[in-house]
Amino acid sequence: MSALARRLAGLRRQAGSTAVDPRVGGNDEGSTSLDPRLRGDDVQARAAGYAPAGPERIAAVQGMAPVPAPARRADPAAQLRRLLNLRPQAPLRAAPAADRRLEGEEIAPGLYYTEAWTPWPHSDSLSLHGIGQGEVERGRVLAFDTETTGLAGGTGTRAFMIGAADWHDGGLRLRQLLIATLAAETAMLRTFAGWLDERTVLLSYNGKSYDRPLLTTRYRLARLADPLPACGHIDLLHPMRRRYRTVWPNCRLATAERELLGVVREDDLPGSQAPAAWLQYLRGGSAATLRRVGDHNAQDLKSLCGLLERLAD
Repeated sequence: MSALARRLAGLRRQAGSTAVDPRVGGNDEGSTSLDPRLRGDDVQARAAGYAPAGPERIAAVQGMAPVPAPARRADPAAQLRRLLNLRPQAPLRAAPAADRRLEGEEIAPGLYYTEAWTPWPHSDSLSLHGIGQGEVERGRVLAFDTETTGLAGGTGTRAFMIGAADWHDGGLRLRQLLIATLAAETAMLRTFAGWLDERTVLLSYNGKSYDRPLLTTRYRLARLADPLPACGHIDLLHPMRRRYRTVWPNCRLATAERELLGVVREDDLPGSQAPAAWLQYLRGGSAATLRRVGDHNAQDLKSLCGLLERLAD
């Protein structure tokens, strides 16, 4: 074999070909043996010690570097959820707008006033000798009730609603003052003071121990003249206790109005929930529960007037 033939055979072996030139010792038939890899015979190729040509091998043979597929950037939020073992959250729905409507007319910044009139036939005077009050002119009586930020009292408790009822124009007039901001308290106290004079006889239920001292404190803190000491005051809790403490299980207003007036509050908001309703509104919540506080207060006032008539001679 010449040197040139040997070099050609070596180049063929480097190229992976097993074909042999018939002039250099080919097969007996003098034909070229085709590499099994080129025939696509993977079985014979592997048996011959060859691996099937993949994309990288083909690219290398063609003189091109393999082009890697672009890597997908992982979502950082998804990675964090996987690390924390959290489920993907559904998109948040926009919360419906809160019902912020308050009853009545805003007569000063943050102070709302409502007035209602209920038919209530009545005489001009009330004979209250049985409870130690003598003859009282009906037009002088003013029932009042407060809704407050707490039931414990003290300087940290304030009234956010003052309700009042009096006999007026042949019926019962109901008036309510509600503050929607803390700054409106002074205007509310001034307005309520304008409803009173030295001839007024206040009517309440436990008001001597709770409502009146609380308002006196608020007038003092607001540096306003306190109109309450100049008024007479009938607190119905005391005559109710004297008459019915051995008859009823208790002498709460709800018990007295049920036993003497037949009033049963089926959908009434308990007074203990009034502070939470007001604070919810101040924090941007709905006014729906606060309006129910107004209904509760109005019923308290009507019951006070009805109970006074039942105690009259």
